[in-house]
Amino acid sequence: MTDAATISTTAMAERKRNITDTINAYSKRLMGFIRKRVDNEADAEDILQDVFYQFVGNTQPIEQLTAWFFTVTRNKITDKKRKKKPDSVEDIYTSEDGETIAEWTELFSEGNENPETAYLRSLFWEALDSALKELPKEQRDVFILNELEGVPFKEIAEQTGETVNTLISRKRYAVLHLRDRLGTLKDELLNS
Repeated sequence: MTDAATISTTAMAERKRNITDTINAYSKRLMGFIRKRVDNEADAEDILQDVFYQFVGNTQPIEQLTAWFFTVTRNKITDKKRKKKPDSVEDIYTSEDGETIAEWTELFSEGNENPETAYLRSLFWEALDSALKELPKEQRDVFILNELEGVPFKEIAEQTGETVNTLISRKRYAVLHLRDRLGTLKDELLNS
């Protein structure tokens, strides 16, 4: 009985090491491939994570590993483009055709100081602050650090001990919540 448990543990350790070695061997090449085809680092990291999740969860033998990785990666890039969701504050206020909504972004442009824009800007920051307080602490913290303070995900990961992909996911949930909450304010301000 002990021998079977030892063999099982040894086999699991060997499988884990093989998976880790494969991921390490392909990470750079796949990330370079992905970066050329997506708009931002967060999407690239998301896609790479999805590819490796599919690899780890695969139960079928893979005859040509490189071809498999690049085919799956291309498919994940295509999927991401089909269901693109905003990842930053700018994306919250982008119209469906990709054009930034000028009336809204004028609130943030420098040199556009007048009492009305100052008031509208203050309304925005109050609404953002209120919406941020509604978020779970982990989502709020990663959003503030990455989006408002410009701290890269890798640095946040080092500070918190969380994985970059976990942080990206938390930020995405934060952005979705903020888009929903701030969309009402935007509609009120632009359509009044």
